[in-house]
Amino acid sequence: MKTILHVDMDAFFASVELLHHPEWRGRPLIVGAGPHERGVVSTCSYEARRFGVHSAMPSRTAYQLCPHAVFTPPRMDLYREVSDKVFSTLEHFTPFIEPVSVDEAFLDVTGCLHLHGNPATEISKCRLRIGEALREEVRRKCSITCSVGLAPNRLLAKIGSEQNKPDGLTLMPFNPDEIARFLATKPISVLWGIGKKTESALKPFGIRTCGDIQRTTTERLKTILGSSVGAETLRNYSFGISNDTVNREGGDDKSVSREHTFDFDVSNRAEIRTKLLELVESVGSHFRREPRWAKTAKLKLRDADFHTMTRQIQFNAPSRDDIAFRTAALALFDQAMPTYSRMNIRLVGFGVSNFANSPDDGQPTLFDAPDDERRKKRERLSDALDTLRSKGLI
Repeated sequence: MKTILHVDMDAFFASVELLHHPEWRGRPLIVGAGPHERGVVSTCSYEARRFGVHSAMPSRTAYQLCPHAVFTPPRMDLYREVSDKVFSTLEHFTPFIEPVSVDEAFLDVTGCLHLHGNPATEISKCRLRIGEALREEVRRKCSITCSVGLAPNRLLAKIGSEQNKPDGLTLMPFNPDEIARFLATKPISVLWGIGKKTESALKPFGIRTCGDIQRTTTERLKTILGSSVGAETLRNYSFGISNDTVNREGGDDKSVSREHTFDFDVSNRAEIRTKLLELVESVGSHFRREPRWAKTAKLKLRDADFHTMTRQIQFNAPSRDDIAFRTAALALFDQAMPTYSRMNIRLVGFGVSNFANSPDDGQPTLFDAPDDERRKKRERLSDALDTLRSKGLI
């Protein structure tokens, strides 16, 4: 049986800000738009959360709830610098790492448990030891804390990391019957795919907990939700059944991607677009760590009902620079979510794939044939920006 670990940095942006502003420690801290600006909260410290402040909340509302909070604008380059240190630390534990965003990742540590004891006789202790060792090394090397969940699949590992925040470690059940009992009392919102719309659809039928779903037949769920696939998946999730794998990034991989799951479903197109561009930049900086070019760009959107939409497009020629990646991402975004769209988005993702060793064998489908010197200038600019970001200079 696999052992999957989910790592979630605690209030990441706020934690990084506190490294540079120790005088703010202990005070409510809100990272995002100013208190009198049109904009939202990116994240906030746990002190601010006690007043009801949360991510994606309008900053003006956050100010009304917590007028004595410190407001500071986000500094993404600084956060990425710390994020790179975190991911370098995670690589000490396993090569099988799937980044989800700058502050979150899944790790498959199945093959590493023997380094922390004898899995044949003390498997639970091995799992706890690797989780504890990882948390301690992140704290020591990066000066921030993370919460960790260990489980047989990604779904349960994600649920586990939320159980004891902040700075927590949760070993989830691995036995199917124990998993079902553990989930039975949990609200359905802990499951992937349960947005406000699905929650509202299930509530009139008395379905509020995972146990309620466990006691409901797939046919009944299909009638309520209007989707046989969604009903079967949701019922499996309520028992903790999820046949997912950790998609490793590395030199032999066929894609590099980043995803972000919003704390609350988002319908504001500008907010989703902004997050997409952050992911594009993160993909670019990680992709350019090796001499390679991508032929394909891919966009992923998942709505409140867990319906996933993907769009992809070929670059004119294999590309590796930020301008090409952004152009492709925005073209796909405009295609998938036009200005008149009223979608409630749960997750947004961007990735590149279909790698090449040189930029001269693409097929024109999106861009005009690029001038080679202009392409090289864009690549040099992207490389220079990566260097400045790594040093925290921008």
